[in-house]
Amino acid sequence: MARSQGINKELSNVMNEMWKLDVNRMRPGIDYKINLQGKAGFVSEGSNHARDSARAPLFSYVNDDKLKSMDTYAHFIKLLDNYETSTGVAEQVTKEELQENNLFLDAILKTEVMKCAHRYLVSKGRAQSDQAQFKRQLYDMWFKLYHRDRNGGEDSCGFEHVFVGETKYGKEFMGLHNWVQFYLQEKLSHVDYKGYKARDKKDTPDEDDHVLNLQFSWNGLIKPVGSCFIGVSPEFEVALFTIVFLLSDERVTNVTVKVDEYLMVIVVYRHGRSIGTSYPKMISSNNRDL
Repeated sequence: MARSQGINKELSNVMNEMWKLDVNRMRPGIDYKINLQGKAGFVSEGSNHARDSARAPLFSYVNDDKLKSMDTYAHFIKLLDNYETSTGVAEQVTKEELQENNLFLDAILKTEVMKCAHRYLVSKGRAQSDQAQFKRQLYDMWFKLYHRDRNGGEDSCGFEHVFVGETKYGKEFMGLHNWVQFYLQEKLSHVDYKGYKARDKKDTPDEDDHVLNLQFSWNGLIKPVGSCFIGVSPEFEVALFTIVFLLSDERVTNVTVKVDEYLMVIVVYRHGRSIGTSYPKMISSNNRDL
C-alpha cells in the first residue's frame, strides 16, 4: 500500500463507517462558521512573505462551550500546550502531561469511531484485540518521543507534529494539520490565515466543506499549503491516520479515499514505529467531479 493511484474502496468503506459514527463532529454553519475569502497566492520556496487574500480570520464563529464540554475535545485541548515549539529542544514530559496523554487515549477509545478502527485493524492482523495492548500501540505511535533534529535530544512526536505544529531552527514551520489548534491559535493572533488553495478555477471550496487546503502563517512563519479536516472530532483524525499508518510498512504512504463527498489522498510519513506526519490532501471538493 505504498502508493494508490485509484480509490481504495475497502479503506473508503471503513472510513465512511467511521464518518457516520463521528457523533462529535461539529456542524458547519451551526457549531462553527468559516470565512474563506480570497484564493491564496504563490509562495516561493524558503520565503516567509505571502500576499494576504484574507483580511479576516478563517473562523468567524466556534461554539466554545460545546468545544470545551465534549469529552474528547476537552482532553485534546489540554495536550496542546505540552510541547516545546522548536525542534532541537528536548521535550521534558511531566507526570501531569503523561496523565493527560493517557486520559486523552482513554477518552477516544470509548468512542464508536475508535472502536470501529480497532475492529478493522484486528481483522487485518495489525492490532491485538486486547484494548490495553491497542492503547500501548497508539501511545507509541502518537506520543513516544523521538529525534526529529539529530543535534538535540528527543524533541518531537507524532502528536506534536500533526496536531500542535513545530518549527525548525526558528525558520521553517512544520505540521499543524488540526482545525482546533488552528482556531485556538488564530484567537491568540498567532495564526494569520492568508486564503484558500484550490486545485483549479473549477474547484473552489465552500463554507460547508470538512476538508480544506489553506495558506497561513504561524508566529510569522509561512505555510504555503496546509491541509486539514475542519469540524471533525479528534478521535476521527486519530483513527483515520492510525489505520493508514498501521496498514503500511512503507516510509511514505499515499492512499486515495472517498469519504462522504470528499475525494482526498491520506498522506502518512513513518518515523520508525511512530508517525512522522499525517494529513489529508484534498483532490476535489466538487461532488460532481467524483
